[in-house]
Amino acid sequence: QVQLVESGGGLVQAGGSLRLSCAASGSIFSINAMGWYRQAPGKQRELVAGITSGGSTNYADSVKGRFAISRDNAKNTAYLQMNSLKPEDTAVYYCNADVTSWNGRYDRWGQGTQVTVSS
Repeated sequence: QVQLVESGGGLVQAGGSLRLSCAASGSIFSINAMGWYRQAPGKQRELVAGITSGGSTNYADSVKGRFAISRDNAKNTAYLQMNSLKPEDTAVYYCNADVTSWNGRYDRWGQGTQVTVSS
């Protein structure tokens, strides 16, 4: 069984910063792509940033230049550094990972962490 646990969300004023972490644990052989998604009230879940096992990254246009995704493969952990936060960044942020376990390949989601940006 593979689990993802996010941490680092909270309340911050506009212009502030937060750093989210996503730690994977369990029967992991390797982790392929990892990503951060978010879902605001009344909206669909959207990709914020993704990173491959080799370190290639991609970002939603709305966060380019403000957010940075990274990962520590030795710790099976991904991070999302969020700077210059805006009220429209308010959402529940979810971590996603494409994980190869000893008995198969799985798409796993974390439980989500709330990010609230006040104006």
